[in-house]
Amino acid sequence: MPDSSLADLVLGWFRAEARDLPWRRPGTTPWGVLVSEFMLQQTPVARVEPIWTEWMERWPTPSAFAAASRADVLRAWGKLGYPRRALRLHEAAATIAAAHADTVPSDVDALEALPGIGSYTARAVVAFGYGRRAPVVDTNVRRVVARAVHGAGDAGPARTKPDLADVDALLPADDATAAEVSAALMELGAVVCTARAPRCGTCPVHAACAWQANGRPAYDGPRKPVQGFAGTDRQVRGRLLDVLRGAADPVPRDALDAVWPDAPQRDRCLHSLLVDGLAEQHDDGRFALPA
Repeated sequence: MPDSSLADLVLGWFRAEARDLPWRRPGTTPWGVLVSEFMLQQTPVARVEPIWTEWMERWPTPSAFAAASRADVLRAWGKLGYPRRALRLHEAAATIAAAHADTVPSDVDALEALPGIGSYTARAVVAFGYGRRAPVVDTNVRRVVARAVHGAGDAGPARTKPDLADVDALLPADDATAAEVSAALMELGAVVCTARAPRCGTCPVHAACAWQANGRPAYDGPRKPVQGFAGTDRQVRGRLLDVLRGAADPVPRDALDAVWPDAPQRDRCLHSLLVDGLAEQHDDGRFALPA
């Protein structure tokens, strides 16, 4: 299958079927795209949408966000999970405001130099924030390429250079079209070419898919284990943070002790929040979100 064929098929489908997500709408700034990428890491779209909308109304620029306190940032982040992302975004915003004249960089290398921004996020901002040609590779894109191009059931472990080269080969030369194809590949993997229940009957590349031509062989390589949540340190940390976010004033230790019965686990999680800068202990022994 010629590379251009896959891009054309996916692009036509995307223009007709793409979800109406707020960060895709006209007028969204590169800053808005950057915020969405931080929020969407390991977090469902439905949970991100309302928080992203409130966030952009409150902090429409990096400098506005950088001026916020860390406590306000963590309260606004709410239950998105992995709250360290919020503090890393706060650090990135401060750097953008101070070193880049309050403008999110449009260059991959400059973006990767910012706190908390890796290769994927940098390329996503270049493509979706600036409409430029940059291969954007996430788990969904890797799965689409593995199946449609290579005829495999799944992509297996990430291989940065080969994965980028695979996607780069699919992108047209035109910046705007290439950026749209990047978004289309991600969308296809997210809603149609899913890991466990692909909707092949509605897939725009079904007739040209190498996986279909190969008889849809099962993926027999290593899979990343699915992490549970109940009883984990993540759950305990979340409950402790809930207390701190909901309190107008610092809280005594017993208010935190009440949220989880396992004292050693609770103590370990509280200590990790302090180390991560997500909580602080005052001289009187009470606890609060960081200032």
